[in-house]
Amino acid sequence: MTQILPAHSKDLGGGFLVRRLLPAAQRQAVGPFIFFDHFGPLAVAPEANHDVRPHPHIGLATVTYLFEGAIEHRDSVGSVQLIEPGAINWMHAGRGIVHSERTPAALRGQARRSHGLQLWCALPRAEEDSAPWFAHTPARAIPEWRADGARVRVLVGAAFGLRSPVRCSHPTLYLDIALAPGAGLVLEDLPAEAAVYPVAGDVGCDGEALAPAQMLVLDSGAPHVLTSDAGGRCVLIGGAPLDGPRYLYWNFVASERARLRQAAEDWEAQRFPPVPGETEWIPLPEQRPRD
Repeated sequence: MTQILPAHSKDLGGGFLVRRLLPAAQRQAVGPFIFFDHFGPLAVAPEANHDVRPHPHIGLATVTYLFEGAIEHRDSVGSVQLIEPGAINWMHAGRGIVHSERTPAALRGQARRSHGLQLWCALPRAEEDSAPWFAHTPARAIPEWRADGARVRVLVGAAFGLRSPVRCSHPTLYLDIALAPGAGLVLEDLPAEAAVYPVAGDVGCDGEALAPAQMLVLDSGAPHVLTSDAGGRCVLIGGAPLDGPRYLYWNFVASERARLRQAAEDWEAQRFPPVPGETEWIPLPEQRPRD
């Protein structure tokens, strides 16, 4: 009762490749997580430009988590935030938000590292038209559980007797798990939908090695045991199932196709609120939302 989701590579521009696990042909989401990108670890040349110009979102929350590097986030609700390793940055798009992700000024023109995860959580239907907001939770505020060579950072939700301070709109679980060589960790009381993804090193689940660039969807009705021979790191995502299927187009997620068409028209006409201080923007793709 497990399922393996392979990654496929996606070029976000400028040779910046990511491994995309969700959405997949086999399933659209795991809990509220409807989008899962893993980028790096990558050595970035001083002249490289991986900036992401202003672009819009509706109907989702972006969840950014870095292992290495830094990103400067700016958005249309006025947030300006340096995103650094270990912190959780949650951007609730609601009815519409615009943001950019750029290399911080202090790192421009320097060789640097980049490694992290960008996930989207589809919002409940009742919150698709809610007001947008952004919240930064620093690394020091994320609770950690440690025992017998295992370390678990509770990024979102509750596990191992700890609860994350990160605010979310749907029952959600997001864990960063590190295992020392020879360590193990029992996963119990999982949410209705859950999956584990190896980030670095070697990680096994129930006696089977997890292949790189593959996500393992777990049977939530049984306990599972994570192990590592030489030391490894993985993340666990999950939560309650979504309240119905979602439609996706470009950076938009919605429970009704009409919302996607309207968002596309609004972006093309530049009716979304601007990001203060930004003058660039990413144009709408040539392919329009399907009816």
